[in-house]
Amino acid sequence: MKVHVGAAATPEEAEAIAKSLAEHLGVDVDVHVGDAETLAASAEPSEPSYPLDDDLGPTDRERDLRAEIADIREGGPEKYRDRLSEQGKLFVRDRLDLWFGGEDGTRGTGDASATDDDPTGVKFEDGKFAGFDDWHPDAPAGDDGEENERGGDRLPGDGLLTGAAEFEGRDVHFMANDFTVKAGSMASKGVEKFLRMQQRALKTGNPVLYLMDSSGGRIDQQTGFFANREGIGKYYYNHSMLSGAVPQICVLYGPCIAGAAYTPVFADFTVMVEGMSAMAIASPRMVEMVTGEEIDLDDLGGPRVHAEESGSADLVARDEEHARELVAELIGYLPDRAGEKPPKRETKPPKFSPDGIDELIPESPNRPYDAHDLIDRIADAESVFELKEGYGPEIVTAFCRIDGRPVGVVANQPTERSGAIFPDAAEKAAEFIWTCDAYEIPLLYLCDTPGFMAGSQVEKDAILEKGKKMIYATSSATVPKQTVVVRKAYGAGIYAMGGPAYDPESVIGLPSGEIGIMGPEAAINAVYARKLAEIDDPEERAAEEERLREEYREGIDVHRMASEVVIDEIVPPSDLRAELAARFDFYEDVQKDLPDKKHGTIL
Repeated sequence: MKVHVGAAATPEEAEAIAKSLAEHLGVDVDVHVGDAETLAASAEPSEPSYPLDDDLGPTDRERDLRAEIADIREGGPEKYRDRLSEQGKLFVRDRLDLWFGGEDGTRGTGDASATDDDPTGVKFEDGKFAGFDDWHPDAPAGDDGEENERGGDRLPGDGLLTGAAEFEGRDVHFMANDFTVKAGSMASKGVEKFLRMQQRALKTGNPVLYLMDSSGGRIDQQTGFFANREGIGKYYYNHSMLSGAVPQICVLYGPCIAGAAYTPVFADFTVMVEGMSAMAIASPRMVEMVTGEEIDLDDLGGPRVHAEESGSADLVARDEEHARELVAELIGYLPDRAGEKPPKRETKPPKFSPDGIDELIPESPNRPYDAHDLIDRIADAESVFELKEGYGPEIVTAFCRIDGRPVGVVANQPTERSGAIFPDAAEKAAEFIWTCDAYEIPLLYLCDTPGFMAGSQVEKDAILEKGKKMIYATSSATVPKQTVVVRKAYGAGIYAMGGPAYDPESVIGLPSGEIGIMGPEAAINAVYARKLAEIDDPEERAAEEERLREEYREGIDVHRMASEVVIDEIVPPSDLRAELAARFDFYEDVQKDLPDKKHGTIL
C-alpha cells in the first residue's frame, strides 16, 4: 500500500506511521513525504506472536456451549417424553432421525451447525436457543435452576424445531413441533422461527415439510404473537404466498387444534397417521361448550373423517414409518419449485398388458369396470399413486408415470355410482387439476361418465358450484392435457373431463366411446315418451324403443365424432399407452397463454 503524508513529517514520524498501518491493516505499507517519489519509510506486518499449531483446542467456553446444546436436545420435561411411547409416537428428534437419518443413522454432516447428534441429512438447525433465557438455569438472565431440576417448565427451542435437510436427494426446509414442550403449542419465539423458515423457502424455492404435532396457540402466552403483523396469523399468509410456488407437504402426528389445524389444510398435500392424528377447528371440550354436542376427538376430526368426509386428508398412514414412505414416494412426482419440470425416471412396462384394455371395457355403457384396472394397463408398473382415495370416489385422482414421465390422472370410476360426478368428486378433481397445473404435471383425463349427478340432495350439496370449479380448473390449466373418451361422455361431464372445447392437446377415443347430451335411454325417454306411450302393444313399443335407441346411438358413436373431426383420433385400445406416451412427449414444451388479467373470480 502506498501512502503520502504531509511534507513536514520527519523520518521518525514516517516510520511510525508505516509500522502502525502495517500492523493495523495487515499489509505492506510504503510511506512517502509530500509529493516526493523517494520512499521515506516502509513496514511489513509482523508475524503473529501466538503459535498457530495443533496444540490449540476447545476451551471450557465451547464445552459449556455443547453441554447447553445437549440439554436443549433433551426436549421438555422427562415425564412428557416418557408418555410418548404410550401414545405410539416418536420424540421429535427421533422423528427427525427417521426422516433424515439415512442408512448410516445419526451423525454430524460436517456443516458448521451440525453436531455429532444431527441426523445425516440435516444440514443445519435454526433457533435451538429460542427462549433460552426463559427456562435454562445457565442463561444470563436465568433463575437458580430449581424449577428446571424439579421438572418444571422446560421450553427448549420454544417447542419448535426448524432447519434444512436433504430428503430423498432433495433439499427441503422443515419444521417439527416438540410435543414434550407444552403439547407442541405455539408461542412467540417458535412463531418467529416458523415464519423465518417460510420466508426463507420463498427465497430458496425449495419444498417445505411440516411435521405437525401441536395443540395450537399457547393461550397463557398469547400476548405478542397472536394478532401481530408478524404473529401466528402470518403463517397462513405465508402459506398462501408459498402455495403453487413450492410444494408444501404436511404430516400430522397428533391433535392439531384451532390455529394449528390450518397448516395441514393450507399445505398442498396432507398425511394423517392412524391412531394418533386429528385436526379440528376446536377441541371436543370447546365444541361441547359452544354447541352442547358431546363427541370424541377421533369422531370430530380423525383420519377417517378427513379422508372420507371432509376431503382434507390426501393420505392416511398406518404409522410414522409409513408416513415417511408415503411422502418419499409423493415427492418423486413433484418439482422443487414452480416453473420446473417434475423429475423423470426410467420407463417400465405397465403392470398389465395394454392388449387387455378392449376386453376390460364392457360393451354396455351401464356395466361397471374398475378404473384402476385401466390405469394399470396405461401407466408404468408400480408408479400409480392415488390421492384422496376415500373422498369423492366417483373420480380417481392419481399420479403415475407414462414412459417415465409424471402424469396426473383424472378418471371417472364406473364402479362408483356409474361414474356420475357428485359434488365431492368434482371438488376433489378441481383441487387435483389445480395442483398439477401449478407444478407442471401433465394431465390425463379418462372420461367415462353419464355426467353430473342430478337431484335435490346434490343441489343442496352444491353440485353447480363445485362442478363449476372443476370446469374452471380444467379451463385454466396450461400444462399439456390429453383426453381419452373411454366409453360414455354425456352431458357437461365431457366439459369437466377435458373435452374438445377445453384446449386439450388431443382428444382421442376408444371404439367403445360415445359423446352426447345424454345417454340413449334418457334421450329416448325425454324426446319420445309421449309417442311410445301411444303404442298399445308392449312388444311393438319395446321394439320401437330399441330402434330409436340404436338410431340415437349411431349419432353419438365415436366414429361419427371422428368423422366430424370433433375428436382427433380413434385409437386401438392395445395402442393406447404408446399413443399417449408419444403425445405427451411431443407436447412436453407446449406453450399456452391465459388472458391478461389479475386472476379469475372462481375459487
